[in-house]
Parts: sequence; C-alpha cells; structure tokens
Amino acid sequence: METQRSLFSEFKLQIKTLTMVVGLLWAIEIIDIPLGGWLDTFGILPRTAIGLRGILFSPFLHGNFMHLISNTVPLIVLSWFIMLSGIGDWLMVTLIAGFLGGLGTWLIGSPAIHIGASGVIFGYFGFLIARGYFERSFASIAFAVLVTFLYGGIITGVAPGQAGISWEGHLCGLIGGIIAARLLTKDRSKPRSIADKYDL
Repeated sequence: METQRSLFSEFKLQIKTLTMVVGLLWAIEIIDIPLGGWLDTFGILPRTAIGLRGILFSPFLHGNFMHLISNTVPLIVLSWFIMLSGIGDWLMVTLIAGFLGGLGTWLIGSPAIHIGASGVIFGYFGFLIARGYFERSFASIAFAVLVTFLYGGIITGVAPGQAGISWEGHLCGLIGGIIAARLLTKDRSKPRSIADKYDL
C-alpha cells in the first residue's frame, strides 16, 4: 500500500510538472500575440553578445501556434519517459541539453533568430537513445527502441539546408542530450527512483 501511494504521488508530481511547463509555453505564446511577436527577439542570435540571452529564453518562444503545437506532444511524451527515472533526472537533462544546445546554436547557427523548444526535444530524444547504450539495462534499451519507433523520423531535422528550420539547434540539442546521458549514467544496482526499483 505504501508503495502504491508513493507511485501515485510521483505520478501526480510528473503530471503537475508537465502541466506547468506546457501551460507556461502556451501562456507565453498567447501573450506574444498582441505584442506582434516581440518576445521572439529574445531568441538566440548567433555570435552576438545580446544573442546569448536566447540560450535561456529561446526554448520558451515559438514563431506561431503551429510551431508550438508541433512541439507540444513530443515534449510531453519524451519528458514523461525521462521522468519515469525521476524528476531530478528530467530536470538535469533539460538543463544540460538546453544549455549545450543553446550554446552550440549560438556558436554555429545561421545569422537569424533561433527559437523553439525543439532543441530541448532533440536533447530528450538523444538522451533516451544514448541511455540505452550507456546503461545497457532492459528498461533503458526498451525505451530507446520505443523512442526510435515513435520519433526516429525526427533525426532528419539535423540535416542542413532546411529553410525555416534551425537544424543547428536540433543537432546541438541532440548532442547535449547524448552528453547528459553519459553524465547521468549511474550504477543500476542502486535504484534512483521508484520506477527503477520496479524496472519501469
């Protein structure tokens, strides 16, 4: 009974966290409508001092609602997959992939404003795939296979030359996620969360 309560409490925390994150993204986009997209100027502008602020702000900004809608579902799904190993892991992956992906975009990106949560989404994708390689547990490999099946097609988003798409952000986010997987790989004999104890 205690285990069931703990699992339920953890699940509620996951739902609450995802609801807050997605709600924030949508609220920002709604606010940006009467502003005529002014908030988008806070995105990453490569190799400029002012563009550095975009490393923090760009994942929260989207060009329009179609852009935001296309990011919302994979953001929820991949976030939840990571949260099954613990909210702490999800937070660390988000910070690492977001920072490294943003910094990489600032360094190599085309001279335009780069915005959107897709870099972080690619980071989640890279993390879940790479974790299967680094941890070699049944659960991590199973999730890597599932993620590849569901979202493997997004890998084409790292190919250069796609108009209106920040392939640099996708590529750097992916690399950031892989680095996060390497940094967060731990001894599987020491469970990190309830999900680990039951190999979920």
